[in-house]
Amino acid sequence: MSRLNARRGVAGIACVIALALCAALSLTFGARSVSFSEIYGGLFGQGALAMGELVVRERIPRTVFGLIAGAALGMSGALMQAVTRNPLADPGILGVNTGAALFVVSGIAFFKISTLNQYMAFALAGASVSAVFVYFVGSLGRGGATPIKLALAGAATSAALSSLISAVLLPRASQMDSFRFWQSGGIGGSTWAGIKTVSPLFLLGAAIAIFACDSLNALALGDDVASGLGVHTGRSRLLGASAGVLLCGATTAIAGPIGFVGLMMPHVARMVAGPDLKWVLPLSSAGGAVMLLGADIAGRLLGRPGEIDAGLVTAFVGAPALIVIAMRSKVRSL
Repeated sequence: MSRLNARRGVAGIACVIALALCAALSLTFGARSVSFSEIYGGLFGQGALAMGELVVRERIPRTVFGLIAGAALGMSGALMQAVTRNPLADPGILGVNTGAALFVVSGIAFFKISTLNQYMAFALAGASVSAVFVYFVGSLGRGGATPIKLALAGAATSAALSSLISAVLLPRASQMDSFRFWQSGGIGGSTWAGIKTVSPLFLLGAAIAIFACDSLNALALGDDVASGLGVHTGRSRLLGASAGVLLCGATTAIAGPIGFVGLMMPHVARMVAGPDLKWVLPLSSAGGAVMLLGADIAGRLLGRPGEIDAGLVTAFVGAPALIVIAMRSKVRSL
């Protein structure tokens, strides 16, 4: 067995252990900590349940959604970095999160949306429109859609959309309170109904991503080489971007815009398993689930007796990571 395959195997086992540990800690800690016996009773108990067991039952959908949402964000980031060939690409930097946020706040302010399905529809529409716009702007001029131009187009689009969000909210104080809670990004409001609604979108996005793996791997060699290998580059990018937007938009609809998970985890996955997306996608998904659920657990512990939203914790951890990644990229380009 080669050293790379050995690293991949160890990484897979470590991800399984980390996921199980995070799930157990998520059920254990919060405003009220519970014991192992209460966790067992909450998971498998029948009939009348004690208070601690009821607490565990209430935390189960939060834990499940944290795993699903983190996996979706990690995979979405890996897809967008593959599509744009940009190591700094993720749903937040490319304006996808901000586009979803603008459509959601517009729906709250002008159409009085309040149901999960309405949030989902507006978030997916906003994410899609923003992704198409950023790619169009990044494709203008000489050289087409280069990684640098896409990053700049995404940053400019995010800034413009953020200004529009403020313009919509400022005259509407009541809607601002509702949106502010959603915008901070967190999984505290997760329910089984929400999980049931978004799960088909997660599965569809993951299926498209797996189907597009080989062609996206070829894109990493450059458009000319990929075309020479028989890959339809435009269709491959469309599939990868569609899967990324679907995964990110579905998560954003429920959890709000959560940044840095999709940026950090693909880098870690490539460091461990190499550039092959057949390994990067599952490891990014597992790492994203661990990071988001870990951030949620940390937010509960640090904010006792209340809690800090997971999106704020991931930003606190991810911002220094972004600086390090940018510095390393700069050094490699010299």
